[in-house]
Amino acid sequence: MGFSKGTLTVVFACYIVGLLGSLLVSGVVSDRLGRKPVLLPALGLALVACLVFATAGGVAALVVARLCTGIAVGAVVSAGMAAVTDVAGPARRRLAALLASCAMVFGAGVGPLLAGVLSETLPGPTVTVFAVEAVLLATAVAVVLRMPVRRPARTGAGPWVRVPGVPRGAGRQLALGIAVFAPGITATSFVLSLGPSLLSGLLGTGSRIVSGALAFAMFLSATGVQFAVRRLRRRTVLVTGATATALGMLSLVAAVHTASVPALAGAALLAGAGQGMGQLGGLSLLNSTVPTERLAEANAALNVGGYLPAGLLPVTAGYLTDATGLTTGTTVFATTLTLLAVGGGGLAALARDRVS
Repeated sequence: MGFSKGTLTVVFACYIVGLLGSLLVSGVVSDRLGRKPVLLPALGLALVACLVFATAGGVAALVVARLCTGIAVGAVVSAGMAAVTDVAGPARRRLAALLASCAMVFGAGVGPLLAGVLSETLPGPTVTVFAVEAVLLATAVAVVLRMPVRRPARTGAGPWVRVPGVPRGAGRQLALGIAVFAPGITATSFVLSLGPSLLSGLLGTGSRIVSGALAFAMFLSATGVQFAVRRLRRRTVLVTGATATALGMLSLVAAVHTASVPALAGAALLAGAGQGMGQLGGLSLLNSTVPTERLAEANAALNVGGYLPAGLLPVTAGYLTDATGLTTGTTVFATTLTLLAVGGGGLAALARDRVS
């Protein structure tokens, strides 16, 4: 459609606006009414988003579709991850955190790759991509309908719409998870939103397959690293995740200053690893300390803390890039995120043994 990098990142961030709004209510509703009453409407809204995407003729339609997608994903990451823990049972809570986290990042990687391949090789690219996505969502509806989860025996107190939180005594674990997860997911959000622009500048290519492959490799790294570190102490996972994010941002700076495609690929892989370990560490800490009846809300709180900077910083970087150039905008963003990652890793390293 030919819009600027700033507009591109705003469209991307509309997803996060919808997601954050959804997280204000979806976690509480899921804990009080059950997982299915949240998941099924969310999947229905995602199907509506597919229809709007497939027929979009301008930026306004993209904004609406991204908002709908964000609302749907906000419900899924809070209620869906809690549902995985419910199905796994009390004895397998750490495994549940691993599988829920991996499912999220693996899907985030398969999506861009599948979209890139379909849009480059089949006719009617946007319609075809979202028709396939609609079929995938329909299978998710079938799975949720058969999911063996029960309605909560009792409902909690307090308002239905609120900033999600955790029970007394779990705030420290939530803060540590956010301190590492937030820089990681902000790094991957930047690569998702401006990665095609970086590839265009470094390779001179607008291939959607190449862009999709970069995103897929990033989230494949996020998936694989979680299996690799699943037996490590939670504190070790968090510190290593923060380190990966910081190294990824340094590699990103090297990529834009030297026009190095391998450095850009390295930045994407390290950013994916940073998000994967931050997400796994945060979810594992919550699963170990938060009771089932508050778990969806706790998951929502973790994601609010992560997605808020993931929406704000890439948008700022996008407009800064329009004003000062790709190299300067990327350097400022990467330097800021490196400092945040180092700070988060330092907090995790100083954590007491009870979060290990």
